Amino acid sequence: MSFFNKILASAGIGSAKVDTLVDQAVYVPGEELSGIMRIKGGKIDQEIGKIDIELKTEYIVEHDDKKTTTTCCIARIKVSDGFHLQQGQELEIPFSFRLPLETPVTHVKQPVWLETALDIGMALDPTDRDSLKIEPHPYMNTVFEAVHLLGFRFRSSTCERHPKLGRGVPYVQEFEFTPGSEYARDIEELELIMQLEPEGVHVLVEVDRRGKGLSGWLETAFDMDERHAWLSLSREELSYGPDHIADALEELIDRQIR
Repeated sequence: MSFFNKILASAGIGSAKVDTLVDQAVYVPGEELSGIMRIKGGKIDQEIGKIDIELKTEYIVEHDDKKTTTTCCIARIKVSDGFHLQQGQELEIPFSFRLPLETPVTHVKQPVWLETALDIGMALDPTDRDSLKIEPHPYMNTVFEAVHLLGFRFRSSTCERHPKLGRGVPYVQEFEFTPGSEYARDIEELELIMQLEPEGVHVLVEVDRRGKGLSGWLETAFDMDERHAWLSLSREELSYGPDHIADALEELIDRQIR
């Protein structure tokens, strides 16, 4: 019977199980994430090589006008070294780590999840996947409120491949907004990319201008209708509130559409 159980466990039947639980329902980038990992031994004793947790998301890759989605490991956290897990034994292992500032916000079904794996020799490794809800960092919220004050409305958000701007990850998260009446004649779309820092945020502001006349048609035809500029905001500037940030954004946007 024991030998038969070993055969089954090697195929993942009657093997150890893992369940990862986090302490909060909602997190923001840069926040400490903590939880426990529950492990239950199977029908036989097993040697656990190590336990890792991976923080993952997805991003879009565009090549030759075709878009594909790929998975990215944002961070890998070692939870435990190897140990001997007895038959039916139940363990709870606490863990904690700080979410990277590059962790995407889970707006519009942008997935972010924890993937846990037990490394079991000569057996199918059991895994657990747990979705996370990531809300905007307070710095980001201040910028979003400023954009709203200027009449722009949120439209969509995606993570797209951009290794140069990704700062350790191969993607950036883009936030797209449609203009209100004040900018409707000049702007097709406003796009923001944010790089969070402990002491502030860098905002890449990209304006997709509406084509006007022959010059506008030429700009659109040759992809010259998008203009972008950086806006760096310190913690102190952000503390002045959305109205102050809206003034800075308005000045930058007006320069781009002249």
